[in-house]
Amino acid sequence: MQTEPAAAAEIDRRLVVAALGIGQIFAWGTSFYFPAVFATAIVADTGWSLWYVVSGTSIGLLVGGLISPKVGALIDRHGGRPMLMASSLFYAVGLAGVGLAPNLPVFLLSWAVIGMGMGTGLYDAVFAALGRMYGSEARGPITNLTLFGGFASAVCWPLSAFLIDHMGWRAACLVFVAIHLCLVLPLQMYVVRPARRVAPTIQAEQAAPASATPIDNEGLIFALVALVMSMTAGIGAIVLVNFLIFIQATGVDYAAAIALGTLFGPAQVVARVIESLFGKRYHPIWTMVASCVLMALGLMLLFGQFPVLILVILIYCAGYGIFWIGRGTLPLALFGPVRFPRLMGKIAFPSLIVQALAPSAGAWLIEQHGPQAAIGVLTVLALINVLLIGLLWLLCRTRIAKA
Repeated sequence: MQTEPAAAAEIDRRLVVAALGIGQIFAWGTSFYFPAVFATAIVADTGWSLWYVVSGTSIGLLVGGLISPKVGALIDRHGGRPMLMASSLFYAVGLAGVGLAPNLPVFLLSWAVIGMGMGTGLYDAVFAALGRMYGSEARGPITNLTLFGGFASAVCWPLSAFLIDHMGWRAACLVFVAIHLCLVLPLQMYVVRPARRVAPTIQAEQAAPASATPIDNEGLIFALVALVMSMTAGIGAIVLVNFLIFIQATGVDYAAAIALGTLFGPAQVVARVIESLFGKRYHPIWTMVASCVLMALGLMLLFGQFPVLILVILIYCAGYGIFWIGRGTLPLALFGPVRFPRLMGKIAFPSLIVQALAPSAGAWLIEQHGPQAAIGVLTVLALINVLLIGLLWLLCRTRIAKA
């Protein structure tokens, strides 16, 4: 693998991040956030079970997780351009299949195609592509990219609702097909240029000195990074899917819960902006430490039914928001730019699998024991995650001090 400073410098980084960020808005909005608006309309029109309709997203995440190690290896070998272009095509074909699906099997099969788009085009793949382009300087672009992703629900939820109301859910899917083909694909083609390859000896010279130094207990450190990322993603997926249920469990009515729910996206974006302003002054592990602590604190307050719900939501969402920054920047800092694309793919594998399974596990927990018990279990898992990130810091503290 090589970094591509010469090729990347041809285009202003702000333009690269903006173009890829627009892609992230529609990639997340037409996959992970898709059921929130579309599911009710699809069920009403087709009579299919809500569980089956929503399970399409889980199928997509499973497929994305299964292919992620290979995607990381391909980005390492060929750069991000082929994978990101393929992502737009997969999204277009999958969404067309969803919109035209005559029956449930075709609908679910189309979600498997969307899953190929998720595996080749969501954060993990784009983080790897940015690492391939900018090497050890990729932290800034990765951080700024997540600012765009935070607006996925704010853009796609109202747009989806408008399209469904005026055109129906099937035509709305086809509009998003056109967006992926006519907007996202050209932007990605323009800003991500074909990769340049260099000899292995030059690759080693391009790597930052720290990245070339073997890490003590590297296998254990990698396992801890993957475990922390997976647990955080799983907790976040359960809370995201059941957010309104958890808020209502505190005694708030549905209308108030909806109003409080509008804070979810903006709170993440604000936290990411703050991190982007100060993040260069400290090691990315502190971003992950802050993320784990804030998410655990937010869940503890929610479980204890702290009366100021706005504060609870802001604390939790701030932690979840900066998690996505740490997800990209921490592996880059610990393992260096040379191995970053491949390792990003390996880290994404268990994380996406957990994200796929977590909503069903959360639904079972709520049905069997109630939302308050589910919040309690998530709080315990979040506290365990704090201990794990603390252990990771202990293992890496000498290396972090030298960074």
